[in-house]
Amino acid sequence: MHVVKKPVRQHADPNMTTRVVVRDIMNSPVISASPKDTVRDVAKKMKSEKIGSIIIMDKDKPVGLVTDYDIVTQAVAKDAKPSSVTASDVMQDLHSIESEESITEAARLLRKHGIKRLGVVYKDRLVGIISASDVIAVTPDLVDVVSEKAGIIRGELGRPAGKVSGYCDECGEWSDLLQYDEEGTFICEVCRGEATTTPEPA
Repeated sequence: MHVVKKPVRQHADPNMTTRVVVRDIMNSPVISASPKDTVRDVAKKMKSEKIGSIIIMDKDKPVGLVTDYDIVTQAVAKDAKPSSVTASDVMQDLHSIESEESITEAARLLRKHGIKRLGVVYKDRLVGIISASDVIAVTPDLVDVVSEKAGIIRGELGRPAGKVSGYCDECGEWSDLLQYDEEGTFICEVCRGEATTTPEPA
């Protein structure tokens, strides 16, 4: 399994970062099968779970990935009997990424390796899967957030800065009350010390 282990890549303009990371949109829990399972069994499990891929685990260690495309091209198209072909015969390498990496980095890796899925790793343990469709699905929302932030910075929007939605540049949490400050960052109400708190019982 190929795992990306490095500091989280920062956006070229720190003021425009949306701070959406892989763990925010990954699919979990991981559905797995054994290298010795037949393609027929793998296909049945994929159908039952309504998924297009499955992780191949050997003694709790991820060793590969089988997708519906692999089954079609590596078994069906070759006129092989699904019950006689094992998962290890058709699986592909599993490329992985740390859960705190940005979705931009996930998109870069997907494009670099010409694949559609990445395993998501947290503390050296596989915790989820992120696909190209997951990244594409969230992109329009990110574009809206970034465009709104850009408009505030350039002074093109008359909307009060305190009502901008997005990820806080200080704590990284989502807020519908971001405010653009003098340092060029968007700060949430909690980091500004404006959040209301419920008094603890005596």
